[in-house]
This record gives sequence, C-alpha cells and structure tokens, in this order.
Amino acid sequence: MRLVIARCSVDYAGRLTAHLPSAPRLILVKADGSVSIHADDRAYKPLNWMSPPCTLKEGDGEQQDVWTVTNKGGEKLIITMEEILHDSSHELGVDPGLIKDGVEAHLQELLADRIETLGEGYTLIRREYMTAIGPVDILCRDADGQTVAVEIKRRGEIDGVEQLTRYLDLLNRDPHLAPVRGIFAAQEIKPQARVLATDRGIGCQVLDYDTMRGIEDDKLRLF
Repeated sequence: MRLVIARCSVDYAGRLTAHLPSAPRLILVKADGSVSIHADDRAYKPLNWMSPPCTLKEGDGEQQDVWTVTNKGGEKLIITMEEILHDSSHELGVDPGLIKDGVEAHLQELLADRIETLGEGYTLIRREYMTAIGPVDILCRDADGQTVAVEIKRRGEIDGVEQLTRYLDLLNRDPHLAPVRGIFAAQEIKPQARVLATDRGIGCQVLDYDTMRGIEDDKLRLF
C-alpha cells in the first residue's frame, strides 16, 4: 500500500463530473490497483475513489504533477499535485480476513446446512470458498444452475455490500464459475445497504436466526 499526503485538487470525469478544490489530503494506492482520496474526517469513507481494475499514470509530458487514474470504462480521476508532504509504501501481505463473531459463524453454518432457505432448488458448492482476497462465506447454485456468492453479516451495512462486490468482480473472471450473482444475507439490512445492493444487482435476504436455529431436522422423523 502506498500512502501519499499532499496538497492537491481532484477532478472526476465520467458518468458525472465532480471537483475537489485544493486542500491537504491522504491518497491511498492499494495493491489491487484502487485509488482513494481521503480527508481528515468522514471516518473510513473517501471523498472520491476509483475501484479496480484501473491504471495509474503519474505525470504526462509537461504535466509531471498530474496523476491520472483510468478505469476500464474510460472514466478518469485526475489528481493535480501542488505539494507532496509524505510519500511511503508498505507491504501488508495477504490479509487473513475478518474473524466473524459467534452469531455470524453460526448463521453461515445454518444457512449452508439449509441452503434451500435462499430458494427452492438451491444447492451448496461449499462454505468458505477461498479467493485471492479472502473467503466467500457461501458459494452455491440456484435452481437454474447459476453460481451464487453469499456474504453473511449479523448486521448488513454498506461495507458488507462493498466486500461482496469485490468478491463478485473476482469470481466473474473465472470462466468455470461465471456468471456469478450475489446475495447479501443478514439478520438486519440497513436501508442504505439495501439501496446500494439493489443498484449493483445484488439480492438481499433477511435471516431469522431464531427461526433457523429452531427448524426441526426432518431427517430423523418417521412420520
């Protein structure tokens, strides 16, 4: 990861345009190619960003102080550097991923065992399907045979949708799995997360933990 603190202005040109006037900001350049611009507030949310896959070009001819980030759709994030205050790179390695609490882990186990909760005809491929950026909670197939990636949270918020989006982008590059659609499953899904998921074509599934725990196991029933 590269950390750059600089006085800069930022322009976004794409489906819409946006401008950030000159100010000191933090620029994060991650190993996955993403670039995000941060201020010293707003918690974790960036002021502007470009998601991977994208390319970063530092300087162009006479404009050596201009960084241009371009994504596969041709949209551009143009950062005009006025003064670089800090520039360092750090090797973080592969992240082990978020360790789920007991409820999330149990939800995953229950849903994998009762995958038909997602719909009639669903079949499990496997739990904790490993990818280069971490494990997908559940990988399964729907009644039509399409691959489905499921991200499970106790409380569904925007960061969970973003996490699932990254998994889907990666999984859809695998010809043996593509096309892959997503389901965001949680005990509670925040309205903003539901809007974002819907906008990205991701389904939402509310899980009733108590009901799932109380489902009778009919495998041992005689009548």
